[in-house]
Amino acid sequence: MPLARDARLAVGLLRKALNARRARRALRQRLAQRGELPAGRFRIAVYFADNAVNMYQMRQWYAPLRELAREWPVLVVSRGAGGANALLEDGALPVAYAPTVRDVEQVLAEQDIRIVFYVNQNTRNFQMFRYGHRWHVFINHGESDKMYMTTNQFKAYDYAFVAGDAARERLSRVLWDYDLDRRTFAIGRPQADHYSGDLPYQPDERTVVLYAPTWEGDRPSAHYGSIASHGEALVGALLATGRHRVIYRPHPRSGVVDSAYGAANTRIVAALAAANAADPTAKHVHDTGPDLGWQLAAADLAVVDISAMVYDRLAADKPLLVTRPADAEALVDTSGYLSACEWLDAAEAASIVRHADRVLGDPDSVARLQHWVRHYFGDTTPGAATARFHAAVGELMHRWDAWHDRPASAGDVEVETVD
Repeated sequence: MPLARDARLAVGLLRKALNARRARRALRQRLAQRGELPAGRFRIAVYFADNAVNMYQMRQWYAPLRELAREWPVLVVSRGAGGANALLEDGALPVAYAPTVRDVEQVLAEQDIRIVFYVNQNTRNFQMFRYGHRWHVFINHGESDKMYMTTNQFKAYDYAFVAGDAARERLSRVLWDYDLDRRTFAIGRPQADHYSGDLPYQPDERTVVLYAPTWEGDRPSAHYGSIASHGEALVGALLATGRHRVIYRPHPRSGVVDSAYGAANTRIVAALAAANAADPTAKHVHDTGPDLGWQLAAADLAVVDISAMVYDRLAADKPLLVTRPADAEALVDTSGYLSACEWLDAAEAASIVRHADRVLGDPDSVARLQHWVRHYFGDTTPGAATARFHAAVGELMHRWDAWHDRPASAGDVEVETVD
C-alpha cells in the first residue's frame, strides 16, 4: 500500500509539473504577442496571487473596474502563471505578470501605482504590503456572514471597502481597536450595477430555481457546502415536477478537498443532462460560466449556502432559501440576515417543492427582504453603488495627494527590499 500511495503521489506531482510548464509556455507566447505595457500609465493595481481556480474572485470585479479605469487606469498584477493566463485570455483588464518580488518591484518602478486592491486574503499579499507610499485596500470578493469576513487580517490593509452597515457592525463586534469610521468605506455592491451574461433559454411558464452551493470547505468551522447533504435530493425533486427549471451553479472549487463532495456534484450534473435529454423543453442549466448576474435576475427562487451568494441574491431583492450546514461545527453568525432567513435543513431537501411554493407565495417576504437589503447594501438604486465606489477611490486619491504634498523627511525614503 505505501508503494502504491507513493506512486500515485509521484504521478500527481509529475502531472502538476507538466501542467505548470505548459502554462508558462502559453503565458510567454501571450505576453510576447501583447508587447510591453505603457510605462507610467496605471494608477491602480489589483494584486492577484492566485491561479485559475480562484479566478471567480477577479471576474466579478471586471465590470466595475473597467468603468473605474475610465478615470483611474487599472492594472492587474498577477503572480501565478495559471492566473495570468486566465486573466490574459479573458482580456478584461491589462495584466502585468510578476512571478518574483523583483518583478513586482519592477512594475512599481514603471507605474505610478497609488492604490492597490486585494480581492482575497492570499498569504502572498504580504509580499506587496512591504511597499509604502501607496494605499493597500481590501475589496474582497463578496459580502457574507462567513467567519472569513471578520478575520483580524483586515488590520493589515490601510483601508477596506465594505458593503454597508451590516459589514461594519460585524467588524465592530470582532476586531479590537480598529477605526471603522476612518478605515472602512461602505460602497454597497457595485457588481449589481453590471449584471452580465445572456439568458441561455427562452422564458416560459416554468418556475426557475437557482441552486448555487459553495464548496465543501477545508475545516469543520467552514463546512458550509450542501452538495453532498442537500444537493442531490433537492435537485432530483425539482427535476421530477416538470414545472421547474434548475440553474445549477456550483462553486469552482467543489470537490477539491472531499472526493465524495465532488462525486455528488458529478451526479447532479449527470441528472440535469438526463432530464434535458428526456425533455428538451426543460432547458435545465449547468452553469460554469464566468458571468454572474443573469442567474440572479432570472431565478424566481434561489437556494444558496452560507456564502457570498446569499448576499448577491439579497442585493437582487428576490426570494431565497439558505441551506443549514449539516456539520454542527460550522460557524453560523446569526446576528444578521441569517437570524431571519428561510432555512432549508438537509432532512427537508427532498421537500424543496413544498418549501419553494411556501416562500414564493408569502406576500410579506418582499418587505422583509427590503429591510435586509438596506441593512447590507444601503441604496441599491441602479448606479448608486458605482457612485459610492468611485467616491471612495476619489477620497483615497485625495488622501494620497495630501500625504505626498507634505514636506519631505528622512522617514519618507522607501528603502530597498530583498526577497
